[in-house]
Amino acid sequence: QAQLVESGGGFVQAGGSLRLSCTASGGIFSINSMAWYRQAPGNQRNLVAIINSDGSTDIADSVKGRFTISTDNAKNTVYLQMNSLKPEDTAVYLCNVDLTVSGDGWSTQYDYWGQGTQVTVSS
Repeated sequence: QAQLVESGGGFVQAGGSLRLSCTASGGIFSINSMAWYRQAPGNQRNLVAIINSDGSTDIADSVKGRFTISTDNAKNTVYLQMNSLKPEDTAVYLCNVDLTVSGDGWSTQYDYWGQGTQVTVSS
């Protein structure tokens, strides 16, 4: 069973930068997509950025131009580079990985979530 380990959250002043990372491990699988979501207290979980296996990306309008998503495929790791951070970016950031495990004549798709990492931006 795959596991996700996140790191990189913290406290930063407005205008600062942070980089989040999330590594998938624990089995033989192929990754279909890796994404970052965020959830602030009292709010729903929203997609921040997603990168697909073909390298295509989708970035939320609220962070476009400030956040960049990238991967190191050899390490099964996804990164979220966050620049020009604003107080409204404060949230728990969660990694999501959609992957497929295949065998002889079968395959199963799984969806995994990381434990979440807190990002706090002060004004």
